[in-house]
Amino acid sequence: MNPSVISALAALVGAAIGGLTSVLANWLSQRTQVRAEWRAHDRIRRQDLYKDFIDEATRCYVDALQHNEPDLSALGSLYAKISRMRIQSSREVADEADVIGRKIVDTYLAPDKTFIEIRGMLADGSIDILGNFSDACRAELESLRAQQF
Repeated sequence: MNPSVISALAALVGAAIGGLTSVLANWLSQRTQVRAEWRAHDRIRRQDLYKDFIDEATRCYVDALQHNEPDLSALGSLYAKISRMRIQSSREVADEADVIGRKIVDTYLAPDKTFIEIRGMLADGSIDILGNFSDACRAELESLRAQQF
């Protein structure tokens, strides 16, 4: 074989390998960046859902402490958020949200609470129905944050 042909082929193969390496490096970099952005967006979406759920659950719980007639639209909204958590969140978070929903419904069935009874519930901590849910959310969000880096 002619040495000039071998030289030309070596140059072409080297250029092809260099080009493929560059393309592969760019693809991997883009893929990593897209994954990081998706994880950050997912974490923010979950934080918003959890915040909205806590707000809605608090309103429903206060209403349940004061009334025997449930606010069906608020309960429907609350259970819609629980269903979204079943899709987006870990099983622990969704299960804790479901426990809260059940406690709220049970509270509607219980007699109305007086201010003195509510004060007693504050003193013994029984009024806090969101504690385990908040802990599960924190653990999940910390896990997502650790995966991001």
